Amino acid sequence: MPHADLVFTRGPVLTMDAARTRASSLAVTGERITAVGHDEVRELIGPRTEVVDLTGKLLLPGFQDAHIHAVGGGSELAACDLSQVVDAEACLERIRSFAEAHPDREWITGGGWSMESFAGGLPTRHLLDSVVPDRPVLLANRDHHGAWANSRALELAGITAGTPDPADGRIEREANGAPSGMLQEGATGLVSRLVPPSTPEDRIAGLLRAQKLLHSLGITGWQDALLGSFNGMPDPSDAYLAAAEDGSLTARVTGALWWDRERGGDQIPELVGRRDELSFGRFRAGSVKIMQDGIAENFTAAMTTPYLDGCGCATGNTGLSFVDPEALRGHVTELDALGFQVHFHALGDRAVREALDAVEAAIAVNGRRGNRHHLAHLQVVHPTDLPRFAELGAIANIQPLWAAHEPQMDELTIPFLGPERAAWQYPFGSLLRAGATLAAGSDWPVSSPNPLEGIHVAVNRREPGSEDERVFLPDQRIDLLTALAAYTAGAAHVNGHDDAGSLRPGHLADLVVLDRDILAGPPEGIAEAVVERTYVGGALVHHS
Repeated sequence: MPHADLVFTRGPVLTMDAARTRASSLAVTGERITAVGHDEVRELIGPRTEVVDLTGKLLLPGFQDAHIHAVGGGSELAACDLSQVVDAEACLERIRSFAEAHPDREWITGGGWSMESFAGGLPTRHLLDSVVPDRPVLLANRDHHGAWANSRALELAGITAGTPDPADGRIEREANGAPSGMLQEGATGLVSRLVPPSTPEDRIAGLLRAQKLLHSLGITGWQDALLGSFNGMPDPSDAYLAAAEDGSLTARVTGALWWDRERGGDQIPELVGRRDELSFGRFRAGSVKIMQDGIAENFTAAMTTPYLDGCGCATGNTGLSFVDPEALRGHVTELDALGFQVHFHALGDRAVREALDAVEAAIAVNGRRGNRHHLAHLQVVHPTDLPRFAELGAIANIQPLWAAHEPQMDELTIPFLGPERAAWQYPFGSLLRAGATLAAGSDWPVSSPNPLEGIHVAVNRREPGSEDERVFLPDQRIDLLTALAAYTAGAAHVNGHDDAGSLRPGHLADLVVLDRDILAGPPEGIAEAVVERTYVGGALVHHS
């Protein structure tokens, strides 16, 4: 065999290949892996071969993220970023400082604030008015299912006590009916439609900023979970296409085209056209994103039984199904017949069931077409629906970082679900035991994009560095190899990258080198590992 371009020696090499889990050497020629093994691989070293000594390090497949909003996350890093602030006063000071540093900005925008920072998760317009009284402010919360507006923004949008709630959202109100400043779900669009749109240059800068960060975390590919315009968020499609065409997109990206829930099946021909248009190089858009419900913290996740109130009594609210379940079955059947993958946002147990019913309906009409439909988030899954994932071939797309005790879980979720339903949350272990295929993602900028932090929580069911010693539903922990597989082979499978996600000859040389072997250390130290090198197609895209 000819000499390799790149050889890794003195392993460990974790292949994520069932036929050979461990090796000590790996060779790369061009974009692909040419050999995996032990000392015999060194025979491929020639005078021009780059040799990387792995002593004390770990080589494994590049991480992939199965559900992320990369352009939005990268753009928010340049806006008023509140993602690292949890104290209310510190949050307000950050907003004040940002506004003072950007006097020419017509609107103050950004987000990432935590609901736990404010009583009931509901900050008020008056708090914002105290730091920015003269310009409109709109700041998305950490999960991006709600936004905080000041009085000026509400005034410009014409939102008053007499403004009705939109069908897909809610205006939080003061005792006299006046808007309080918190807008939930579709109500955010009443204000966000007024925010000056980003430019193509802004979106490309956001993408490249995000790509640099994600490569530094060992991520070589991802699925962007929202290609389209929604609640004031700009469509990132043009940024991806431009970067793919000029070669600046080094990651492998699958795009999920946004399903407009205000429309029906008439949009499907447009989606077909967009799929054809948005496929170039390392970017393709063969998935459709359907958001079936909201989130539990603002009581919009679709549940089979009502939410509880603060006294533990049942309310009349079971959340929202954004797409009529019967219509959903028809739409998914048609999309499946056209070769689309469907990427569901399904957080409550009713939404999970409705999504599974839609996949079942598609199979009944079209047969099994192998389109890799997947359900993201899966916060509450009814036990009777667990085996249906394997039966239907529906992939469980998990966001492990959320499966831990923290204030948003303990104060804003568990009390309103009740003990039985709270025990059904993020059932990674149960899904695995029921035969489901797991893929993993971050939903960044909703939460950290760092795969090692997500893997840490999947294994430990505790946040990295947390002083809270409680384990969140310990029976739902999964082992380290399974968690790694969800972030490598599982996510690559969802993203349609069949020649990535495991290290075997002929596969793409999408690789990550960690500064330690996390399988040899205690599980409590997983998140302490650091990415030293990231390669995409054999090319070095990050080196610490």
